[in-house]
Amino acid sequence: MSRNFELLQQIEKEHEVLPTLTRPVISGNGRKPRLDLEALTREEKMKLVQRLFLLPGSDAPRMVVFCGVEAGDGSSWVCAHASETLASQVKGSVCVVDANMRTPFLHEYFRRDKLCGLSDAMLQSGPVRNFAHQVNGGNLWVITCGSKTTDPHTLLSSDRLQLRLTELRAEFDYVLVDGPPVNLCADATVLGKLADGVVLVVQANSTRREAARKAKEGLDGAKVRLLGAVLNKRTFPIPEALYRKI
Repeated sequence: MSRNFELLQQIEKEHEVLPTLTRPVISGNGRKPRLDLEALTREEKMKLVQRLFLLPGSDAPRMVVFCGVEAGDGSSWVCAHASETLASQVKGSVCVVDANMRTPFLHEYFRRDKLCGLSDAMLQSGPVRNFAHQVNGGNLWVITCGSKTTDPHTLLSSDRLQLRLTELRAEFDYVLVDGPPVNLCADATVLGKLADGVVLVVQANSTRREAARKAKEGLDGAKVRLLGAVLNKRTFPIPEALYRKI
């Protein structure tokens, strides 16, 4: 597995004021300064995007699947924020796709109707861009999960998925796909085979080592490229000297 990415996730609840964490860094006056959690989160998201998409050379991926090891690891949150950060750093177009049809999230995050999304694009004709929604008039687009389907695995395993993803490559400069947990179903593996690779999201202090190993072995067995891992929801402070070496 390549070098881990670390992303500190803020708890985002309506009407809730986020606390400011304290990192044990000694300032010039001998006091421990208060850490701006929002700035730190922004910094970690930037590092993730730079290391994943913006490295020089032709090997940088253009279509990436984000998926957790198990349910609740926060891969949808990571994928959504990565898409926003990437769109802010490039001039090209970015499309984020909700392929987690069992527990969709992106329609809520971007405040879009989940109808007329990926499942509809799989069942209907027309350009794939017809199913994408532009976000705030910028270079970011979102394709929600679409209409509810009773058999998402069959839908995602069809040849139609490969055709639609090929269209997305041609239409957008970057495509980020939010997939279901690796250990929950085979959908993430199917998606990973059609993309340039997978980013595995691991929840700090929650995801078991055995579960993470099983997920990695499953991806390796299917010959899916594992691009790296995100350690999500890590909230405890660490020393500055150690933090800078991550």
